[in-house]
Amino acid sequence: MLVVGLTGGIATGKSTVSGLLKAHNVPIIDADVIAREVVAPGTSGLSKIAKTFGSDVLLPDGSLDRKKLGSIVFNDAEKRRQLTEIVHPAVRKAMLLQVLWHWMTGHKYAILDVPLLIEGPLWKWVGLVVVVYCSEEIQLQRLISRDSSTPAEASSRLRSQIPIADKVAYADVVVDNSGTRSELESQVDSLVKRLEKEAGSWGWIVSWLVPPVGLASAVWTLVWRRLKSTVKEKKA
Repeated sequence: MLVVGLTGGIATGKSTVSGLLKAHNVPIIDADVIAREVVAPGTSGLSKIAKTFGSDVLLPDGSLDRKKLGSIVFNDAEKRRQLTEIVHPAVRKAMLLQVLWHWMTGHKYAILDVPLLIEGPLWKWVGLVVVVYCSEEIQLQRLISRDSSTPAEASSRLRSQIPIADKVAYADVVVDNSGTRSELESQVDSLVKRLEKEAGSWGWIVSWLVPPVGLASAVWTLVWRRLKSTVKEKKA
């Protein structure tokens, strides 16, 4: 099964692209949704957070007080590390289980929708990287309009992330969301056609019916991705 990593930058339109792919019945594994699920009431993730940061990070109904937790970790690198060590392994495990589920249920490909795909760096472990792009000028305009931010606030948020142009350097496919909705939809249509072609009907059937073939294909994809990542890092 072809595993595709989808990412972008703030206000580039990644969520819109994800929604359009879902409308094509493409399986979407959303890291943000999973990140909320792994710290829901009753989960081991939430228990570990409460044990590490104190019961004050829980709301009266037992759910996570994200605002309170954010205020604790925002300016403390060590506490952010502790939070990352709790949440990230749980998210990765849940994503892997969903990938396996989609493979077992006969899907030729699935999308990992991950905002920090490059920073992770989870991009080294997927077969194809798709980056949703628009210029920083358009990002800034959309961010100001969407969140009613001041130009200074919007600029500060943009500077806190890897520039979108840098993320494009890791892309196998770039979806340019600088234009109209119809132009974006056309690009998504083309992407779906490419995924169908790259997944390959016969290759997919063989790898699904003969798991060792699928495993060998997955290992080769990861080795190739690692080789490409080494070349990129040397050029950086």
